[in-house]
This record gives sequence, C-alpha cells and structure tokens, in this order.
Amino acid sequence: MTHPPASRTGWGDLLAEGRLSRFALICLGVWLNAVDALVTATIMPSVGTDLGGYAYFSWAVASYLVGANLAGASAGRLSELFGLRRASALAGLVCVAGCILSAAAPNIAVFLIGRVIQGMSCGWISGCSMVAIALLFPERHLARVFAAVSGVWGVATVLGPLVGGVFAEAGAWRGVFWLFAGQAALFSLAALWLLRGSDRPAGGSDVPWTQLAVLSVGVGAIAAADVIPHVGAALALVAVGITILALVLRLDARARVRLLPQQAGDLRTVVGSGYAAMFWMTAASMGFAIYGPPILQTLRGMSPLWAGYVIGVESIAWTVAALGVASASEKWDAFWVRLGAFCLVLSLVILSWSMSDGPLAWVLVGGALLGAAFGFSWSFMTRRIMAALSDEERAIGTSATNAIRQTGASAGAAISGAAANLVGVSAGLTAQSAQQAAVWVFASVIPLALVGAWAAFRLTGSATRVGRPA
Repeated sequence: MTHPPASRTGWGDLLAEGRLSRFALICLGVWLNAVDALVTATIMPSVGTDLGGYAYFSWAVASYLVGANLAGASAGRLSELFGLRRASALAGLVCVAGCILSAAAPNIAVFLIGRVIQGMSCGWISGCSMVAIALLFPERHLARVFAAVSGVWGVATVLGPLVGGVFAEAGAWRGVFWLFAGQAALFSLAALWLLRGSDRPAGGSDVPWTQLAVLSVGVGAIAAADVIPHVGAALALVAVGITILALVLRLDARARVRLLPQQAGDLRTVVGSGYAAMFWMTAASMGFAIYGPPILQTLRGMSPLWAGYVIGVESIAWTVAALGVASASEKWDAFWVRLGAFCLVLSLVILSWSMSDGPLAWVLVGGALLGAAFGFSWSFMTRRIMAALSDEERAIGTSATNAIRQTGASAGAAISGAAANLVGVSAGLTAQSAQQAAVWVFASVIPLALVGAWAAFRLTGSATRVGRPA
C-alpha cells in the first residue's frame, strides 16, 4: 500500500485549496455543540434565582442531551434530504431560536423548552459538521481533522463553565444565550456561503420515524434516570434505556429506510465494534467532570476555581494527545486506539484510589490519562469507521458518531449519579458521602471501561472485517 508524501498530509496541505474556511466552519459547529452542553454548570444558580425551579437544575442538562441525542442520530438523514448546505444553515437558525427562547425566558418551563431546542439544533449542527468532514476532506487528512475536533471538545470542557461563570458573576446569565445566538447565526450564514457545491443528490424523502420514536423513548429513559433521586429506580431506567437502544439497532437493521449504517449493531464488524467502543468508553468517563469539582472542594478545601483547574487537566491532556498523534499514519491506528483504551481503564483505577485522600499529583495523573485516552484514540476510531462505510452510508454513519458519544455521556452521567446517590450524595455532600463517592463514582464504571476496551480491541483486530463478520 502506498502512502501520500508528507507534504500532502501536513497541516499546510490540509488548509490549502480553500479548505481553511470550511475547516473553521466545522470547528465552529463542533464548538457550539460542545460548549452549549457544558455552560449551564455555572449559570444554573443564577437561573434558579431569577426563574425559580431549583428542583429542575439537572433538567437543564438532561433536556439538552435528549434533544442533542435525537438530532445527532438524524443529522445524516437530514443532510441527505435537504442537502448539506441547506441542512446546516437550517440547523443554525433553529439554534438561534432556541438560544433566544432561553435568553428571554420568563419562567423555568420556557427556559427548559429553549434548552431542548438548543440540544436538537446543536445535535444537527455537529452531525452536519461530521458529514462535512466526510464529504469535503481527502482521506489523507481525516486523522488531523478529527484530532482538531477532539481538541475543540477538550477546550470547550474548560471554557464552557468559565464562560458561564463570567456571565453569572456579572449578573447577566441571559447574555450567555445571546452570545450563542450570535455564533449560531454566524454559522448559518457561513454555511450558506462556504458549503456551496458540497451537496449531493438527495437520498429520498423517507424518514425513519419508527426508529426515531423508539430512540426518543430510550434516550428519555436514560435522561430521566439522571434526575431520579432513588438509586434503584435510576439504575432500572438506565437498564431499560440501554435495552431500548439495543432494540433500535435491531429495528434499524431490518428497516427499509435506515437511521444507522447496516452493520451498526454487529460487533463482528468495524462499524459495530467502533460504535460500541465509543459508547462505552464515553459512558465510563463522565464521573470526573461531574463529581470531581464538588469532591475536591469538600475533601481538600479547594475553591471552585482551583477545583476547575484540576479537572481541566483532562481537557489539556485530551487536546495535547490528539494533536500529538494527528500526523500518525494509518498503520499506527491500532496502537493508538488500544493505548487509549488502556489509559482509560488505568485512569479510573488511579482516580478511585487517589481522589479521596491520595496525593494530589496522582489525581492529576488520573485526570491526564483520562483525557489522553480520548486524545489518542478518538480520531483513529472515527477514521476506521468512515473507511468501512459505503458511499451511500457515509453521511448517516459519520454523523452517528456524535449521537453515539452523547448517548454514552447520558448513560454514563446517570450511572455515575446512581453510584453517588447510593453512598448518600443525594442527601447532601458531606465529608463522609464525598469520601465514599470519591471511590465508587470511578470504581463503578470500570466494568464499562473494560467493555469499551474490549470493543476497541475488536475494532482494531485483524479478524474484524469491513461489512462482514469476523
């Protein structure tokens, strides 16, 4: 197999021939999805003071994820029906509407409706951005483009809560959503201009309504589990939700109009094992960002700012690792994917040991390994999946990677929440409950990480074949 010369795989060539502006548009689309999912962490106390509804804090995130999961799964089909250019522009306009609704909300109900609309639109935006990568960039550049996308997610993990905190301290939480409305409008206008000539013929007018309906029930069950205070009920809802998601795979494989690629539910194939690795690895990673800051503040007396810096090591490591391996050739895919899976398991072991009363240096090591796990592996997993997709399935298959990630995040958040509530966090974060949570929030998801690692090894195994069983 011959490989293109280094001069044709570097950043200079990637951004040449008019690709720079489209690359920037894709990064903006991913940024909107990533940062909007995280910004509410620091503004919700202000929202609660103004609008009431403290009991619905978790729904500010859960409602967003419900919309984002459903839209992310359907983004590929949307781009086929309307064309990539019009679908992207439309998604940007819907995002503007959702942001305005939340910014101008007179009560918590209207605010949450705005969050659902934002989630749907950002899921479409991010999904269309992934489709744009598949259609607009040569295969030799895919690893670098996906590394940049991973970097955007890493940066958003730090800047999302920071941006929210700046507006909250200024007493202007509504300004966050006006800011995002402006960015979404910019994305919509830029898409109309920069994506001219990128559309392919529409793939038909049918929509997989049955799969979307069943998917909405599954995602809704997982999202509801995140806000249920009873541990048993929360775990039961997660189990029901994941079972329903598996049912979606079975229904979709037999449907005339599919939501996902044909092999999405077959773990013996590249696509199936790749999706499984993405889902379970993401699910295993959620506890650090959600429960790390309050645990550090309670047990180590850190200020919110310093706790944020400690958690930020995950994002820094993610970005550095992603950019560091971006130039790796295809023959190194298996190595980096497997190393990422190993780093994930190791990070959870270290965090479950050190988070409570271990040396802070080991907490930083655990957080860095957690970020590096995805920085090393994500772009190569995505590239392998894309290479296994047929031309007819590339749009829906590529956009589905975002839906897989966000659905895994929903499941992981719910499972981590159930583990935390089981040791008493639901009754208040005391020194005793924080000490227990510092262990079990991470130990409880090690089995998920092991399942993700197994799927990652299958993805990169020599026996796994494109489009047919191993």
